[in-house]
Amino acid sequence: MRRLAAAMVVAAGVVTGPAHSQPTYRLLDWGALDGWATDDHAVALAVFGETCGDIDGADWAALCALAQSSPDARSFFELFFRPVLIEDGTPALFTGYYEPELTGSPVPTSRFRFPLHRPPPEMGGGPWLTRAQIEESGALRGRGLEIAWLEDPVEKFFLQIQGSGRIRFTDGRGIRVGFGGKNGHPYRSVGQELVRRGLFQAHEVSAGAIRRWVRQNPDAGRALLQTNPSYVFFREVSQVPADKGPLGAMNRSITAGRTVAVDPAHVPLGAPVWIEKRGADPIHRLMVAQDTGSAIKGAQRADIFYGTGEAAGKDAGRVRDPGRMVVLLPIETALAQAGPDD
Repeated sequence: MRRLAAAMVVAAGVVTGPAHSQPTYRLLDWGALDGWATDDHAVALAVFGETCGDIDGADWAALCALAQSSPDARSFFELFFRPVLIEDGTPALFTGYYEPELTGSPVPTSRFRFPLHRPPPEMGGGPWLTRAQIEESGALRGRGLEIAWLEDPVEKFFLQIQGSGRIRFTDGRGIRVGFGGKNGHPYRSVGQELVRRGLFQAHEVSAGAIRRWVRQNPDAGRALLQTNPSYVFFREVSQVPADKGPLGAMNRSITAGRTVAVDPAHVPLGAPVWIEKRGADPIHRLMVAQDTGSAIKGAQRADIFYGTGEAAGKDAGRVRDPGRMVVLLPIETALAQAGPDD
C-alpha cells in the first residue's frame, strides 16, 4: 500500500531512525506470548492464507498448502511454527496507518485544482525532479497523466504519504488509487522542518497540526510541503472490491487490525507476527506482515493498518507506542536462525 513512508504521525512528524546493530535471534515458548491463548487464531489464519502463496521457499509453500485445508488454527501455528524474537538494539516502535477517503473530481474545476498523477514514462528508476520542481515547473501539466483532482494540497500530500486511498467524486462515482511509483528522492519530514524553524515544539507536531498550519498559511504552507523532495505517483486500482482493503506490498488486499507493515530486511513478507503493543490502547494479537514502508526500518519497527476512512485515520494517528514483535517462522527456518533452545 505505502511505498513512501510510515504512519501519518511518523512520516509527518519528528520520529528519527537510530542506528541499528547486528540482529540477534532468540527462540521463545508459546507461553511467553502474552495473550496468545485468547486470540482469534482463525482470523489470523485466514489473513495468512491471503498472501502465503507468494512467500518464497519450499517450507512456506508446504505450510501455505496446509493452511488452505482449514486446519484448527491455533494448532496449525503451534505445530508448524516457532516464535522468534528478532532484535537489533533499537526499542520497538509501533505506529498506525490507514486508507484515506477524499472528495475529488475526474476533471479540474475551480474547487478541485490539485492533481494526482500517474508516473511519467521518462522518470525511470533514478532520481527525477523534486516535488518543488514538479509543482513549480509544470513538468506534468497537459500530458494526460492526471487520475483525479483534489481540493486541498495538504490532503494530497498526506495521501502521498499513505500511498493509497479512495476518491469519491461529487457525482457519486468513485475510484481507488494505489502507489504507482516515486521520483527517487528521500522523504524529508515537514514536521521536523517546523520544529527546526521554531514554529512548534516536537511534542506539538501531529498530522492535524501540520494540516492546520498549512491551511492557515497557504503560501508558506506550499513552500513547507515542498521542503520534502519526495513525490509519489499513483495508479488506479478500482478493480479491488469495495469491501476489501487496499493493496499492500504483496499486491494483495490488506486487513484492518491484522496487517502490519515491517522491514523486510528482518521479517519475511507474508510471515505471521505476534504483536504486543503497549500504550493507551494495547494490542496482543497475531497479525501478518503484508506491507512495507520506507520509514519502517529495523527488526522491531512496525506499522499497524487501521482500516479505511476518517475514524481509522484518527485511530492510526494516535499510535506511537512501545512493545514487542515476535515473528513466527517455520520450525526449520527458526532453528537455523536462532539455534536450539538454551
